[in-house]
Amino acid sequence: MAVLLSTLATEIVIPVAAVVGIVFSLVQWFLVSLVKVTPERNAPPSGPNSNKNGCNDYLIEEEEGLNDQNVVVKCAEIQNAISEGSTSFLFTMYQYVGVFMVVFAILIFLFLGSVEGFSTKSQPCTYDAAKTCKPALATAIFSTVAFVLGGITSVLSGFLGMKIATYANARTTLEARKGVGKAFITAFRSGAVMGFLLAANGLLVLFITINLFKLYYGDDWEGLFESITGYGLGGSSMALFGRVGGGIYTKAADVGADLVGKVERNIPEDDPRNPAVIADNVGDNVGDIAGMGSDLFGSYAESSCAALVVASISSFGINHEFTPMLYPLLISSVGIIVCLITTLFATDFFEIKAVKEIEPALKKQLIISTVLMTIGIAIVSWIALPSSFTIFNFGVQKVVKNWQLFLCVAVGLWAGLIIGFVTEYYTSNAYSPVQDVADSCRTGAATNVIFGLALGYKSHFVSFSFAAMYGIAVAALGMLSTIATGLAIDAYGPISDNAGGIAEMAGMSHRIRERTDALDAAGNTTAAIGKGFAIGSAALVSLALFGAFVSRAAISTVDVLTPKVFIGLIVGAMLPYWFSAMTMKSVGSAALKMVEEVRRQFNTIPGLMEGTAKPDYATCVKISTDASIKEMIPPGALVILTPLIVGTFFGVETLSGVLAGSLVSGVQIAISASNTGGAWDNAKKYIEAGASEHARTLGPKGSDPHKAAVIGDTIGDPLKDTSGPSLNILIKLMAVESLVFAPFFATHGGLLFKIF
Repeated sequence: MAVLLSTLATEIVIPVAAVVGIVFSLVQWFLVSLVKVTPERNAPPSGPNSNKNGCNDYLIEEEEGLNDQNVVVKCAEIQNAISEGSTSFLFTMYQYVGVFMVVFAILIFLFLGSVEGFSTKSQPCTYDAAKTCKPALATAIFSTVAFVLGGITSVLSGFLGMKIATYANARTTLEARKGVGKAFITAFRSGAVMGFLLAANGLLVLFITINLFKLYYGDDWEGLFESITGYGLGGSSMALFGRVGGGIYTKAADVGADLVGKVERNIPEDDPRNPAVIADNVGDNVGDIAGMGSDLFGSYAESSCAALVVASISSFGINHEFTPMLYPLLISSVGIIVCLITTLFATDFFEIKAVKEIEPALKKQLIISTVLMTIGIAIVSWIALPSSFTIFNFGVQKVVKNWQLFLCVAVGLWAGLIIGFVTEYYTSNAYSPVQDVADSCRTGAATNVIFGLALGYKSHFVSFSFAAMYGIAVAALGMLSTIATGLAIDAYGPISDNAGGIAEMAGMSHRIRERTDALDAAGNTTAAIGKGFAIGSAALVSLALFGAFVSRAAISTVDVLTPKVFIGLIVGAMLPYWFSAMTMKSVGSAALKMVEEVRRQFNTIPGLMEGTAKPDYATCVKISTDASIKEMIPPGALVILTPLIVGTFFGVETLSGVLAGSLVSGVQIAISASNTGGAWDNAKKYIEAGASEHARTLGPKGSDPHKAAVIGDTIGDPLKDTSGPSLNILIKLMAVESLVFAPFFATHGGLLFKIF
């Protein structure tokens, strides 16, 4: 049966959806830019008739301090400092990453080119020896090009996200003077800019790349989509450095600022007297925004690549059916349109009036996008897929109906939502798990730590027993199909966090700080949901990549009992622990330098505690930058070199063991780390907010239970923001790297076994 959607229609629908996404994000950007961060010229002077909040007497409405020019100037100054710090860090990092890209691109070319000894003659195809395919040298050249493209797109996603976030943070603070709803819309819109730019860019670049490569490859789709996998590798390897470097940066500053500021000096969070405070706010942007952006872009690129590789050796690829072949891209296109409608629900259809409506509004985003997307997937599956087709499955072609594929995508989509809500249950201070953790602070920090860890281990079991059964490429794609909304919610968190910091530093009134805190608390929970998404999708993506690798390396079964595979399993299961240890230790040593610097400034700058002298923010920013650049290299090398060494010396069977081992242990550690850290953070916020009777018994800020909670939070910080999120990149990156180098490993790998 023919497909309802013609090839021409497919060629039009995908780029149009991408362009619509880009235009939508630019419109949102424009709306955010309408909030001015420069003082109005004609404002009345705030002279002796202003009271201490900077409210003139005649301004009785709740719009506080609207005419206080000093606040606006201060906000603009702080915003510039944060923006400069973030930009300089990213540029420094990109210089190192650029060198890595060049070296690695050469490696890809040499390894893949040597498969056929750099010959330019056409070869019989891997899966169908009767046909001839393009030479391995072509795959080497095109894989390298795709790798560079993926890397550049990934870097661009992170950078643009960081730019909009630093652009929006002060604007959110200023809007908070008019009420919580206005501030929410500003923060959410700027998150949407990032989400849509990233989803649309990723889709557009991938689509154009496929069409350009097709000019050379013609009918050799197997070679075409094999070389496209380089795109996923490029995306993920940049994400690794963004995540690890950014994560070390943000936590060194955060831990340093908290330990000296809150615990030793008893000054509030984001107090302008604290020298590390700018570095802390810069860290939110480089870690949570730029890192998260690159990370989810990597997942997105890889799940598309994995699906395309498997499809190219199935009936779609063999019969050259273009529309079903691009089914993964069609899903993403529908996703952009669905997310666009969903976003309007938050910004235009419903208005937020009170603080308690913030979190439900963000959750509604997830639910609305999931429901609409299910309908979208059903339509795409009906018009873009033949009613029955075959999928390559460990050496045999398996007959599949189009409704079965629809179910796979839908399961991934809903599993993402469920993982999100399970995560939220375990990390939001509205539910008992976090309140128990807060309660355990009565008896000091140790019990708090024990409770937090127990909670993390319990929660991963629930979500893993759900997601492990179905994992395949399309399920991962389903989970990532609403990436634009997911990212908007995710970027919203750090933006409101920064807004709160700016309010505190600019000395705005208590009520404004309460509003930004409410935005931030909702952002924390949704960030945990976002991390759950990232880890869940990483697990599915790497499972899919693992399947594609096994097909490509021509392994029919992976037998755990063979010594080769078993060694691999043990080493693979050990890697995430080793990697986490490296990143945690890096955070520790960077934080130590920061603590020493902050103490030094408090002790040697006269008048700093009294607020008469200004701290030296730049030194702290520099400490974080230098430490994170230096410390991101060893963990990065560990992840990138492992598959190369194992594949070259031990061969594909051992490598398949390593991939399986690292997948299973990595997912467990990542989920428990991110939930534990999130719970500790919110337990601290629960005590600080003092919203319920129970919370008030645990103390005001500065009480012993509160100090215990701060210690728990400090331990949880590197867990939830450095090790946890970097692990999902470890899992994916090793799998996609093995897939790209599979032709080389299959021909020349396993040197040690060949010698003996």
